Amino acid sequence: MKITVVGTGYVGLVTGACLSDVGIEVTCVDIDQKKIDNLKKGILPIYEPGLETIVEKNFAKGRLKFSTSLAESIQGSEATFIAVGTPPGEDGSADLKYVLAVAKEIGDNMNHHMVVVTKSTVPVGTAEKVRNELDNALTARGVNIDFDVASNPEFLKEGAAIDDFMKPDRIVVGVSSDKAKEIMDRLYRPFVLNGHPVIFMDIPSAEMTKYAANSMLATKISFMNDIANLCEVMGADVNLVRKGIGSDTRIGNKFIYPGIGYGGSCFPKDVQALIRTADQNGYNMRILKAVEEVNYAQKSVMFDKLLKHFGGDLKGKKIAMWGLSFKPNTDDMREAPALVLIDKIIDAGGTVTAYDPVAVEEAKHLIGDKITYADTEYAACEGADALLLVTEWAEFRVPDFDKLKSLLKAPVLFDGRNVYSPEAMKERGFTYFCIGIDTSK
Repeated sequence: MKITVVGTGYVGLVTGACLSDVGIEVTCVDIDQKKIDNLKKGILPIYEPGLETIVEKNFAKGRLKFSTSLAESIQGSEATFIAVGTPPGEDGSADLKYVLAVAKEIGDNMNHHMVVVTKSTVPVGTAEKVRNELDNALTARGVNIDFDVASNPEFLKEGAAIDDFMKPDRIVVGVSSDKAKEIMDRLYRPFVLNGHPVIFMDIPSAEMTKYAANSMLATKISFMNDIANLCEVMGADVNLVRKGIGSDTRIGNKFIYPGIGYGGSCFPKDVQALIRTADQNGYNMRILKAVEEVNYAQKSVMFDKLLKHFGGDLKGKKIAMWGLSFKPNTDDMREAPALVLIDKIIDAGGTVTAYDPVAVEEAKHLIGDKITYADTEYAACEGADALLLVTEWAEFRVPDFDKLKSLLKAPVLFDGRNVYSPEAMKERGFTYFCIGIDTSK
């Protein structure tokens, strides 16, 4: 079986690599020549645990290829996945120009039946727009070639994407013909041997499923952050509250950890896009608008604590920051809380020296020399007035606290992910702040 994946970003590269790992012949296509050249050398554009090994292995065996030519790559493909970016527009709606441009190029070059699959996260109705682009391109060529359109949203967690793809909880596929269903069923058969299903449905339902899933998870996060802030005001311990509600099977213990807001490529963009889609169709998504509002405010909670501790004046203060990526095990900084915190600290007259295990290069690309970058977590703390933990990388869980105290001007730690025990930190002599617990007592 041969397929083509258009786009070598996070979704496209993981999809192509994992499909090739079960014996499918895959060509990943991108217009960026440098990115394609690097991939052929084993240099990946993203950090994802385990991905480099799979790419190198399958490229060496000839099952995974990289190209800048879509026209050549789709010849003989039974399915072509569109996995290009859908960045949010100024109004929050998903920008489909890249998706539709790919659809047109496929229509300009296809010469046999294939299933054109939207893998990118796209609003309900996008598949019909893709179908129209294909129809228009074929009509302009004066040819009549049968094709199908399908929707196959991804449910990959950054940092655990390989396991998510190879051992999925479920695979959602939207189709409108038996032929498309047969091809997609054959494609995914190797991945459901563990008993988890391929769930076939109509295309609009598949498109909506992705947005609904991410919006539900974002809602849990914002809800818990709201509860955490109230706990702090009322003198309750949010960690105990979380355990108490998480044991209820109707709620569960996932995505109810308090923190400094969600970020990344999915939740912010998808929540905004679903709100905008509803607005365009005359419906007010009141809960999701509140989710977004809470999340935006939550990214400033640690800064407010920092400012209050220093009496409202951060001028000349050096703040050490542990973590830049929006979550561990990725270098993704899109909508990362660290970006908001950095801007606020700098605007208030402070400076930031940051350390992150993998996201430093991405940070340099996004914000340049606005901050200083340290080679180690301890180097970031030398002479700092306080330490701010932003991303809960595993290597930050059990630091040398005595060494930290010797490096910091004063033992002040702001824990944005509730990694440490307030009682233990107090015993170690730290002034400690976290989320959802009043640690001033």
